[in-house]
Amino acid sequence: MIEVLAGILLPVFIVAGIGFGWARLGLPLDRGFVSRLVINVATPCLILDSVSKLGLPLSEFTTMLASALIMYAAAALGASLVLRLAGLPQRSFLPSMTFGNAGNIGLPLSYFAFGDEGLGLSSGVFLVAVVLQFTLAPALQDGRPALKTLATTPVVYGSALGVALLATGTALPSWLDRTVGLLADIAIPLALLTLGFALAEFRIRRASIAISLGLGRLVLGFSVALGVSELLGLTGVARSVLILTGSMPTAVVCYLLAERYGCDPDDVAGVVLVSTLTAAFLLPLLVAYALWLEGSLPI
Repeated sequence: MIEVLAGILLPVFIVAGIGFGWARLGLPLDRGFVSRLVINVATPCLILDSVSKLGLPLSEFTTMLASALIMYAAAALGASLVLRLAGLPQRSFLPSMTFGNAGNIGLPLSYFAFGDEGLGLSSGVFLVAVVLQFTLAPALQDGRPALKTLATTPVVYGSALGVALLATGTALPSWLDRTVGLLADIAIPLALLTLGFALAEFRIRRASIAISLGLGRLVLGFSVALGVSELLGLTGVARSVLILTGSMPTAVVCYLLAERYGCDPDDVAGVVLVSTLTAAFLLPLLVAYALWLEGSLPI
């Protein structure tokens, strides 16, 4: 069991650790450029490549999309109640309590744990997260819809093309398929490097908020993902992927949006930091549970 978990988790920790160490050593990295490259080029290619070659009926992928939508809606309701009881502003903290890091951490974990099927299904969860993050969060934090931002988000178009190819059973021309594959291959390592680099720059301003919301995000995410998977009767890899990706720590993009709209970005950075560092210690248990549910890790 230890060997199986090490093969899944150590690549994630090592690559993110390189990014963290790079930042701590003061070595240069244009994080803005790398982030834009990952978001606008590499990740759309990764989703296009993984979804179009999923090897599952389209109905199973759409079921994952619907499950992810229900999961995030339930998480948002739960987070709203927690914040109301705590007397904290929804505008600042609802996104950071709702959205886990389905991209930087969820995609590689799903891939290393469940292969191409896990990557394809987790891409569906990530797609729903991206759409909601670029509509719900700006609408909440800036007071207006962000449909223009959504319309210029390449992940949406990569996903749409991937679904179209999956539905019709067609493939890209070989030269284009290889190009997309090459760009897809850089998405996961670059995402992990930038995650580690970002964590090295984050600081905790108000420990009480960072700790309570950071831990709250992990408890809420796992509870909601588990409940939704049971409610919808998911089984196999789909159930494990939903629970795995739904239990992720707060997404880094929540900090970027809070910074853009002036919604307590320092506190949100603390939530990201606490939830991510805590999740690092809990990931072996979470991954083991996901593998056990799927049946590939007898315990």
